[in-house]
Amino acid sequence: MNMQEEVEGLAILIRDLRKFKNLTLGELAQRIDRSVGFVSQVERGLSRPTVADLTAISESLGVPTTYFYNLNKLRDVSWVTRPDERRTLYYAGGITDVLASPTIAGGFSMLDSHLQPGASSGEGHLNDSSEQGGFVLEGELTLWLDDGEAVTLRPNDSFQLPPHAKFRYANRTDKPTRVLWVFN
Repeated sequence: MNMQEEVEGLAILIRDLRKFKNLTLGELAQRIDRSVGFVSQVERGLSRPTVADLTAISESLGVPTTYFYNLNKLRDVSWVTRPDERRTLYYAGGITDVLASPTIAGGFSMLDSHLQPGASSGEGHLNDSSEQGGFVLEGELTLWLDDGEAVTLRPNDSFQLPPHAKFRYANRTDKPTRVLWVFN
């Protein structure tokens, strides 16, 4: 799939889940503190949400963020995933997440997260119900937990955050960053 097909696939998943939950565009927009126009553009594939937006959407709709990676692709072995079989989400703000796990039905999921220079998860803090952690593969990742000071991680540094930790992250350098992110 190309990037536009992936964006359109995400749009359909969000729209269909919102409708299934009997929420209007306005109700979802209010829950995530965004405009109706923004939600409408995301649902039509015209705008990409930030990581913070998609986390807020998933929490508001009662699903884990990994729900939006659930796109069936043919695999030769069910417990293995190869690069051309992976679901990719392209976020606003310069972040691309690739679902590295063969399934999201297991005890954890893995994301290969790519942050362009200057990329960030968004203005607000994420508040995901999942416990999560990461391992910096290349570049630098800066994390802010709650309203604490910034912590910068470099290659081979790792972190682990409890469920509902309020945090945000960014690549504040002029080089790409890559993080293996793990969710339960």
